[in-house]
Amino acid sequence: MTEDTPSRSRQSPTSDELRIWRGFIETTQALNARLSARLHEESALSPGDYAVLLALSEADGHRLRSSELADAVGWERSRLSHHIRRMEARDLIRRDDCAVDYRGAEVVRTDEGAQAFRSASVPHLRAVRELFVDALTPAQLEQVEEITVALRTHVAPDR
Repeated sequence: MTEDTPSRSRQSPTSDELRIWRGFIETTQALNARLSARLHEESALSPGDYAVLLALSEADGHRLRSSELADAVGWERSRLSHHIRRMEARDLIRRDDCAVDYRGAEVVRTDEGAQAFRSASVPHLRAVRELFVDALTPAQLEQVEEITVALRTHVAPDR
């Protein structure tokens, strides 16, 4: 092995790599916390509520099978099931029998859910601009996109 060849036996990141990793994680956690707090203050929706309502808003007929919805929001089906129950209790969504499979159900956005999503979107998107977009130059935004695509491709190549 030459000096130019990285050691395959090194399993741990270097101290510089760990510093970068921690900075990335701590920053994304802080950003998510601020966005979550603002979303809840301005709309009474949780980030999970917003993610579910966004997926349903983008779906044909504003309805998805539970498995499709779980994939769309990136959750395990058990987590989604518990969250759907809470959203149903607040009349944001409902479950309907599936027209093509009598064993299944579809999650459907209600009129109340549509209104809650519309009311939350403007302040939420304003917060995204203030806390994320405005902090970066156009070139930095492009770099963030390249980095997120590389990471997503590496960790979830099928998505």
